[in-house]
Amino acid sequence: MNNKPSVVMIGLGYIGLPTAALIAQNKIYVHGVDINPRVVETINQGKIHIVEPELDIAVAEAVKEGYLKAKTTPIEANTYLIVVPTPFKAKNEPDISFVESATRAVLPLLKVDDLYIIESTSPVGTTEKMMQLIYAERPELEGKINIAYCPERVLPGNVMYELVHNDRVIGGVDEKSTEKALTFYREFIKGDLHKTNARTAEMCKLVENSSRDVQIAFANELSLICDKADINVWELIALANKHPRVNILQPGCGVGGHCIAVDPYFIVAEYPMESKIIGTAREINNYKSFWCAEKVQTSKLEFELKHGRKPSIAIMGLAFKPNIDDLRESPAKYIAQKVLQNANNEAHYIVEPNITEHKVFKLTNYREATKQADIIAFLVAHDEFKTLKISEDKVVLDFCGVYK
Repeated sequence: MNNKPSVVMIGLGYIGLPTAALIAQNKIYVHGVDINPRVVETINQGKIHIVEPELDIAVAEAVKEGYLKAKTTPIEANTYLIVVPTPFKAKNEPDISFVESATRAVLPLLKVDDLYIIESTSPVGTTEKMMQLIYAERPELEGKINIAYCPERVLPGNVMYELVHNDRVIGGVDEKSTEKALTFYREFIKGDLHKTNARTAEMCKLVENSSRDVQIAFANELSLICDKADINVWELIALANKHPRVNILQPGCGVGGHCIAVDPYFIVAEYPMESKIIGTAREINNYKSFWCAEKVQTSKLEFELKHGRKPSIAIMGLAFKPNIDDLRESPAKYIAQKVLQNANNEAHYIVEPNITEHKVFKLTNYREATKQADIIAFLVAHDEFKTLKISEDKVVLDFCGVYK
């Protein structure tokens, strides 16, 4: 009989499912919980509902060996991980209602010395709020369970490796909770584990992604300047990066995903007067998407004036970054929507090679799209696009450096 702690994982999405599979691979029993019955059914068949390299193998193995099961409701365990979304209400205010709902779901199951961990990106103070909720509903547990916050640090497309090898920051509401969480993560993480308190761990996650957002905003602002100055921004950045202490990132059509495009707002919403650079970076990166859509519109008008007919347009990519199927907060998706809203009987070819269908967009094969289109707008630098041979009579708008 395995004597390692059983785990309840609330949330089986882009982070929850890989984490559940990793834990299960280490012969720890994981009971996964998701509100979507289709997700539960898929996982229990040993299959996955998201695209992530090596995840299918890990889930199939864990389910086959009996270490991973999924249901729509939690069961009693020793460790409870909360890995649910934290979306936004109006005015970019973070919504922790999913975290609260997940916490309420496990409330009746908690017992002395259990470990409760939030991994969801959260506003500073969320872990303490959930602690207060738990103690208000279960006062007999006050000071007798372990509560901590531990955010993930992973890159979509390399999640299964980075979950194991990246360092983690672990912040408990007290020293005992921190140590208990540390012991748990040491079971399956090879990266270094850094101890702190819950509030610092929460802010650390937000600061990491806000820092990236600010750096990307600098690159995107450069691309706007270089467009006006008639300078190749890709060449400029490559040359500037020859300086031993300069490392400018690559511009794109905005910033997407459920981290970098979102997490800065958690800080801005709570500290609006202090977060000037962070707030401005968000504005720049959002504006870049609008600018790209306007560039496509301008190219359409110029083509029509020059050729006396309406052009056909290929929109290349919908994902928020290259070589993944994740469209959350995607600037490319926003640009595609704006282009279609401004459509005037032109033919449009929407391309996303990492998904087979979309509820809104009719998808076209990338080779067919570039063959048929007069204007080709590269929004995401997918590997498939880099091998394309584009004839010289096409208008190419390269917003992501496919041909840099």
